[in-house]
Amino acid sequence: MAQEQKRDYYEVLGVAKGASEDDIKKAYRVLAKKYHPDMNPGDASAAEKFKEASEAYAVLSDPEKRRQYDQFGHAAFDGAGGFGGGGFDFTGADFGDIFGDIFGDFFGGARRSSAARNAPTKGANIRTSVRITFLEAVFGVDKELELTLKDPCPKCKGTGARPGTSPETCPKCGGKGQVVFTQQSFFGTVRNVQTCPDCGGSGKIVKDKCPDCRGTGYIASRKKIQVSIPAGIDNGQSVRIREKGEPGINGGPRGDLLVEVIISEHPIFQRDGYNIYSAVPMSYAVAALGGTVLVDTVDGKVAYDVKPGTPTDTRVRLRGKGVPSLRDRNVRGDHYVTLIVQVPEKLSKEAKDLLKQFDELTGNSLQAAAQAGDPGAPGPDNAGGGGKGGSGSKKKKKGFFG
Repeated sequence: MAQEQKRDYYEVLGVAKGASEDDIKKAYRVLAKKYHPDMNPGDASAAEKFKEASEAYAVLSDPEKRRQYDQFGHAAFDGAGGFGGGGFDFTGADFGDIFGDIFGDFFGGARRSSAARNAPTKGANIRTSVRITFLEAVFGVDKELELTLKDPCPKCKGTGARPGTSPETCPKCGGKGQVVFTQQSFFGTVRNVQTCPDCGGSGKIVKDKCPDCRGTGYIASRKKIQVSIPAGIDNGQSVRIREKGEPGINGGPRGDLLVEVIISEHPIFQRDGYNIYSAVPMSYAVAALGGTVLVDTVDGKVAYDVKPGTPTDTRVRLRGKGVPSLRDRNVRGDHYVTLIVQVPEKLSKEAKDLLKQFDELTGNSLQAAAQAGDPGAPGPDNAGGGGKGGSGSKKKKKGFFG
């Protein structure tokens, strides 16, 4: 990157000039994870952006270098400034410290002190799922799950060593739980810290393993767990059951059990937030004259009075007939019902005659098309019109369809 093309270091990290050290570190963490070459193999553009962000962080995270940069800009680090001709020199910079602090497990292990490594640590969380019905999600339900859970081995009391023996200090890391290695990269020498592959970071290895748990320190067994699904839970949300996850380390608490709820579709109801939607058919007579329709709700059937002259696709609201709020089950959403006029598919001759009479009294819509066009056009009772030579129906049919 040529000197005149260098971007402002604050601009590179996306922080203000007066940003705190924590803000600078947070900004670099985001960019480093996004553009690190390991996450973008073969992407030269990402590698260049990672190098640019690392250079900016190396300067702005150092109080003295940041002071010089604020005063002189990039000129502070040109050949005259003693940082290497033609650009910033990363040689000798301890990026292991930076990466260990920022990335942690991204590079295979966090930088932990001996005291922190041996401190009680909460166990890992366990995730599972349960399927419930639409109505169970609305009103809540208790479910029983059967899971395989780990417990400390009663024979070795969780040490993993045969009774009468003890775990030994790991010879690879000397009990530190971490190994350090250096490597050359495009920006110089990098010192990385990784979790010890032999002891897994514990600093101890088991040579004479417990016969019951085979050195793991845990015994797995099938257990039944009761989970209470709260009223109003939505699809994809999870219920947390405290301390039903993996056992803790060095006396730490167990992790949690996270149960994801999967809700089956309902044949009538649909949900959006705390509201419920459905459609209800009504006859033409009810739509025209008014009447009562029965609406299925999650609380049972509800009678709704339809006003005379209600058109199809009219939406009405049933207050408080929706889904309860997770925070307060006494607060509920609404149920929106779409009224749809149902057209009969089969009619008796008497019903057809009465419907024709009704049509004549209400506008004669059955003859409207014929009356609006050529009087000679065929109507319901003049299907063959047009006269001799076919100049009637055939001509109109050709003209109508183009």
